[in-house]
Amino acid sequence: MSLMSASAQHAGGVRGDAAAIERYPLWEALAAPRVSEVPARTAVSAQGVHVGYADGSRALCATSGLWNVNLGYGNHAVAKAVSDALLHVSYLSLFRNVHEPAVTAARALVQVSGADHFGRVLFSTSGGAANDLTMKVARHYWALRGEEQRKVIVGLKGSYHGLTYGSHGLTGEQLGQPLYGVDRRYIRHVAHHDGGAELAALLRREGHRVAAVVVEPVLGSGVFPLTDSFLATLQALRREHGFLLVADEVATGFGRTGRFFASECWQPRPDLLITSKGLTNGTCAAAALVVAHHVCDVFEHAGAVLVHGETQAGTPPTCAAVVSTIAEMERLGALERARTVSAGLDMLLSRLQGHPLVVGTRGVGCFRALELAQEGAALSPDAVTTAVAAIREAGVVVQPGPSCIQLVPALVYEDADLQELEAALATGLDRLAEALA
Repeated sequence: MSLMSASAQHAGGVRGDAAAIERYPLWEALAAPRVSEVPARTAVSAQGVHVGYADGSRALCATSGLWNVNLGYGNHAVAKAVSDALLHVSYLSLFRNVHEPAVTAARALVQVSGADHFGRVLFSTSGGAANDLTMKVARHYWALRGEEQRKVIVGLKGSYHGLTYGSHGLTGEQLGQPLYGVDRRYIRHVAHHDGGAELAALLRREGHRVAAVVVEPVLGSGVFPLTDSFLATLQALRREHGFLLVADEVATGFGRTGRFFASECWQPRPDLLITSKGLTNGTCAAAALVVAHHVCDVFEHAGAVLVHGETQAGTPPTCAAVVSTIAEMERLGALERARTVSAGLDMLLSRLQGHPLVVGTRGVGCFRALELAQEGAALSPDAVTTAVAAIREAGVVVQPGPSCIQLVPALVYEDADLQELEAALATGLDRLAEALA
């Protein structure tokens, strides 16, 4: 028996050549394998804040891509910067090497993060990989300080940090970690809605073993902003136990909350800052870890080599996209525009509060959730999926969340876009109400 036929039988039977050719080739992320293409779901173009589909339809994007296209699709300045870099120097590695575009991008990131506090940048390729990198930096930092027992990383229940093996373990949502054998021996999760009580209890038990606490300023899964009381307790516990504080700003960075980074107002600032989604306006697979001066000092004093590297991290085109995105943020007045869009969302969401399925809203800036319930019971995942489909049919793409619709518009929305969003939300919710009746 040939290897091919044996493999086919092991997979459940021998498939003919014709059947193999007919199989739909794309395996969609976080979805059951699709049998055939659906033109109404197959995107073919994206410009500004709208997406075009294979069936000829066009929809307003209220997700900023995957929360990463903050300045809208097809930004010419960013596209030109990437194109020029591809022609001038398409690839250079950061493995035991440096190149000028990476130095320039790192310097720009340090400046927008706060050069008085942050000193160096490590490039990565995704938020998940950057979270893996962060955990390695934290553990290595404590080993260099002679406290090798500090290996535990604490995250928040309900958090999302990625799906690589390290970040999958740190993610506080239950997303099949036991199924995939994800190692969580040195990971702990605590609540964030209790003012920090569970975190305090954990640290009383094993604070001497905790290397870092990693928090999203706004939990991306469900759009839950950290409360002032939790942040105050977190900072007090940081002073008491000395752990590194990590702000995972993959989703909240680059203006999403109306500040360049949501953690800008934290006192003191985080020791490590992760950024990714808005970093290149969605044009390149990119992430970065921005490291505080005092953490840099420990590695530099020891001459320590951090064992981490990624082939595509910090390539010249990626770095060109970073620098250009930062420049475009300034040229477009993106932070001011984000605050204007946020005010528009306030009014839009207030008007939708009168809908029988809407029971509240939460979030900050251009990062919101519309809370849904029926007769006092939170909407089920299936009902939320139906709501997303109804809103899409009405002409707007939104993200589902736990008993909510997530609204993550580009920072450059105009009044007409907000009006289009409100009309589609109202129509979609009305259709959902009819379906649930």
